[in-house]
Amino acid sequence: MSSSSLSSPLPSTALSPAGGAPLVLAAATLWGTTGTAAHLAPEAASALSIGAATMGVGGLLTLATAGRSALAVLRGGAEALRCALLGALCVVVYPLAFYTSMAWAGVAVGTVVSIGSAPVVAALLERTFDGARLTGRWLGATACAGAGCLALVAGGPVDGGGDRMAAGVALGLLTGAAYAGYAYAGARIIRRGHSSRASMGVLFGLAATVLLPLMAATGGPLVGEPRGVAVVVYLAVVPMWLAYVLFGAGLARVSASTATTLSLFEPVVAAALGVVVVGERLGGLAWAGVALIVAGLALMTARRRPRAS
Repeated sequence: MSSSSLSSPLPSTALSPAGGAPLVLAAATLWGTTGTAAHLAPEAASALSIGAATMGVGGLLTLATAGRSALAVLRGGAEALRCALLGALCVVVYPLAFYTSMAWAGVAVGTVVSIGSAPVVAALLERTFDGARLTGRWLGATACAGAGCLALVAGGPVDGGGDRMAAGVALGLLTGAAYAGYAYAGARIIRRGHSSRASMGVLFGLAATVLLPLMAATGGPLVGEPRGVAVVVYLAVVPMWLAYVLFGAGLARVSASTATTLSLFEPVVAAALGVVVVGERLGGLAWAGVALIVAGLALMTARRRPRAS
């Protein structure tokens, strides 16, 4: 995608952080359950098959929800088609890298690195291609939440490790870039007059054409047991389909960089479920990290007071 095509002016739409923030936070809450749900899958199931099944089946549901409006995106001109194809490529990369990162580096590290790196990438995309300015509010909230992510990694439990830790962290960074990429592509499609459902539907529908064959090739151990089928159904319907309906609606109201920063609530949910459901223990530093993330999100979502005339 050329810089000139991406930097073309977009139709002006009113962005309302107050309205979009709760939707993105709700999506992040559902995403935070993915690590715990994947932990309940059969031991023989690979992380690759879990990611392909989740986003493949969920992608079909998202496309079905969008209906014909998703096809309108593909017919909406070269720019919309370019965004759809590159966004779909990011959607394909995201689950494969994310679930493998959690398997290799541990749920806490994989989740925090993946989600924590996304706001920076999203902001760079908006700055490079749209000329967007980074506000002091965004910088402060992202710095606070980012510091919390680092503390959560340093003080949290590590399920993976060893020789694959570095590779798991690298895949987490790739996940963050992919997440920011499809959030940015989806936001651009929405700014060009398409609905949030159409935007999410075309991205995940196109990605499903790649992920479903991959699921068929690798998913035998996963869907061969009732427990594995239950995990796939939950992941595809709740943290995939439902969460991305909410996320798409949020993207219609906030920028991609704001949305990815708000998504930092996901590691908080993941850490809490790790303690309550999986039985993990978090140290004082990790809990301090959770508090910093919450403080950063509060800064991002707080309503501005009107200035006195």
